[in-house]
Amino acid sequence: MFTTETIGLLLLLLLGMWARSNLIAASAAILLVIRFTRMNFLYPILERRGVEIGLLFLTMAMLIPFALGKVNVKEVFQSFFTLPGILAVVGGAIATNLNGRGLHLLANNSHLMFGLIVGSILGIVLWGGIPVGPLMAAGTTYLMLEMVGWLSHFLK
Repeated sequence: MFTTETIGLLLLLLLGMWARSNLIAASAAILLVIRFTRMNFLYPILERRGVEIGLLFLTMAMLIPFALGKVNVKEVFQSFFTLPGILAVVGGAIATNLNGRGLHLLANNSHLMFGLIVGSILGIVLWGGIPVGPLMAAGTTYLMLEMVGWLSHFLK
C-alpha cells in the first residue's frame, strides 16, 4: 500500500500544505485519491491532456477582463505601440518558446519534476512567489542548463 509513489505523493502533499501552496497540495491529494480508489486508468488521460486542461483554465482566467468589458479593444491596440506593450509581446514569445523547451526537457527527464516542485515551494516560502506551473520552471531550468553548457564550452 505504501509504495514509493504513494510516499512521494504524501511528501508532496505535506510540503504543499507546509508551504501553503494549495495547488501542489490539492494536486497531490487528487492523485492520492486516484491511487487509493484504484482509478489508475485516469493517469494516462491526465498525463496526455492535463497540461492542456490546466492551460485552458489559466487562459480563461487571464481573459476574464475581456469578458467583463474591463479592457477595451482600442487600449489593447494602442498598447502595441508602447515600450511595455512591445516588451509584453516579446516576453510572451520568449516565454512560450521556453515553456515548449521545458516540456521537452520534462518529457525526457521526468525525474526533474520533484526538484521543480521543491524549487517552487522554496520560491513561495522564501520570496512570496506564485507557482504558475512546472512548465515555466522547466523552461527556466532548460535555459540555465543551456547557459551552463555554453559557459563550460566557452571556458574550455
